[in-house]
Amino acid sequence: MEIRNATPADVPKVLPMVAKICALHDAWDSAKYGFLPNPEQRYQNWLGRLANSERSVFLVTEDAENLVAFLVATVEREIPIYRLQEYAFIHDLWVEPEYRQKGVAKQMVMQAVETFAQMGVKQIRLDTAAINEAARKLFASCGFRISTIEMLIEIDVISET
Repeated sequence: MEIRNATPADVPKVLPMVAKICALHDAWDSAKYGFLPNPEQRYQNWLGRLANSERSVFLVTEDAENLVAFLVATVEREIPIYRLQEYAFIHDLWVEPEYRQKGVAKQMVMQAVETFAQMGVKQIRLDTAAINEAARKLFASCGFRISTIEMLIEIDVISET
């Protein structure tokens, strides 16, 4: 399998994987990940821009015939009260189920880390669903640590009680 930078031509092949990751997140926590219909279509233009951006990382992994994984990350500006002015953010990482446990995800994450380091980015952040222990183990094995714990309350639920 080959991990490489995505091109705009890869975007249509990535979109079915985007649909899968969105469906999984929605199943885990629909309050947090309440997507509008067809979220993969909403990704299309964004991914096309990222495929041509020098300040993002958009990787795909392909076997002999198909794309089997993707990672998308961008450089974000920090609000101007912190010493750190910018950081990278890994938005999505997906590996098709039959290709998991083969090191693909770790290789993609480490390639993203290396690319951002070459750009001079000093920090990379990401979110994982509370239920996603496998992702936390993966990211910890790549050197990430827990820095914050996000909490959520649904106001309309409280109002109804």
